[in-house]
Amino acid sequence: MFYIYVLYSDKFSRIYIGQTNNISIRLEKHNSGEVNSTKAYIPWKMIYYEHFQTRAEAMKREKELKSHKGRDFIRRELLNGRVRRLPD
Repeated sequence: MFYIYVLYSDKFSRIYIGQTNNISIRLEKHNSGEVNSTKAYIPWKMIYYEHFQTRAEAMKREKELKSHKGRDFIRRELLNGRVRRLPD
């Protein structure tokens, strides 16, 4: 099983989109400073994820979410509460 996920840093109002095969360990790595691209914006919380059978499917969806249209969806729908976010 593979996942795409969306992290949000309330403190810095930043979004991060990624993919992994172990979602809980990946979040721990982001919040422990082990990921160079996110360590400056700790703490992160996971606000959304989707699961896929193959890495190729997850990578395709990750690319969609990283597009301008995908980031608009995240800001408009997830951050404004139109799509159910994960509990804090």
